[in-house]
Amino acid sequence: MRLSLRRFPLTKAVPLAISRGTTGAVEHLLVTVEHGGLTGYGETGGFDTGHRHSATEAIAAELKAVAHQLEPLSPEPLQALEPLLAELSPPARCGLDLALHDWWGQRLGQPLHRLWGLDPGACVATSVTLGLGEPAAVLARLERWWQLLPATRIKLKLGSPDGLAHDLALLEAVAAALEQRRQSTGVACELQVDANGGWDLDAARAMLESLARAGVVLLEQPLAPQPDPEADTAGFAALHPHCPLPLVADESCWDLSDLLRLASHVDGINIKLLKSGGLGEALLMARTARRLGLGVMLGCYSDGALLNGAAAQLLPLVRWPDLDSHLNLIDDPCVGLERQGDRVLPPEAGGIGVRPGLDWAAETPATAMEVN
Repeated sequence: MRLSLRRFPLTKAVPLAISRGTTGAVEHLLVTVEHGGLTGYGETGGFDTGHRHSATEAIAAELKAVAHQLEPLSPEPLQALEPLLAELSPPARCGLDLALHDWWGQRLGQPLHRLWGLDPGACVATSVTLGLGEPAAVLARLERWWQLLPATRIKLKLGSPDGLAHDLALLEAVAAALEQRRQSTGVACELQVDANGGWDLDAARAMLESLARAGVVLLEQPLAPQPDPEADTAGFAALHPHCPLPLVADESCWDLSDLLRLASHVDGINIKLLKSGGLGEALLMARTARRLGLGVMLGCYSDGALLNGAAAQLLPLVRWPDLDSHLNLIDDPCVGLERQGDRVLPPEAGGIGVRPGLDWAAETPATAMEVN
């Protein structure tokens, strides 16, 4: 099989600010696998969780280094490729894993969710994200979301570098706006909070009563992820007994081993394909979490429609979808990811079901930055 890479930009219509900084644009990689007249597509790119960092350039170098190993191989059976995939970093593995799964689904003529026996009728509404900022600006962002889709699930970023007073003001302003909308439209909106590791244990405990009073339905990653797994687990263990709402691990939970060590101290996990290394590990994590009685969140970074379309294949297993990044992009080259209202739906085409649009083929390599 032949592996190729192509860089492309993803630019946000509205930059997103979280506890670790603000992102307005990223560069991602389109990963393609060609074999037997079929082309499988994957997407990957760099990201930063505060304690671990991946750069897109380094990911590209990893994938280029294994291209020659793939040449004599077939994309199936996938199991035969597991030793090669295991040597890659999670985001590099993700890009190749997605392309291989996409190829496999296309060869069989079925979307991945159908091959896994999942029910797309079980999909529920995705949350949409409000970044940090002054309350007036955040409320304006909320109105912009409501102009685009129903947005009945709102995820509010807290953990502001400006401290708990700013967090409290933002929480109160958004909670009041949601109550006003309920009174005026009769539609209740769910409020989630994600601190992105912006609080220490004392600050997280101090916020719990205010979060509960505001009607927040879950608290995601309040504590900074720790490089040492034991110290990381200890933070959740200390907070969980005092937390009156579901506690969800994101930056602290990358793979199945993290899920198992945190399972007794959280109520849910956030699976992201760039962290898990692709769909293979993500599917295993989602099924394991459900078996253990944990809620599954399915999230994204500054991901395009291809990455989110791959994640969408898992949506029937997910309690808290958070696949909204592609809805905030002005230059995403890929198409095929549909929604009904605020429900993102797994594509029905073979494989992942999301492909580069017609304009992509017309671009020159100089514009698209092709990597041989």
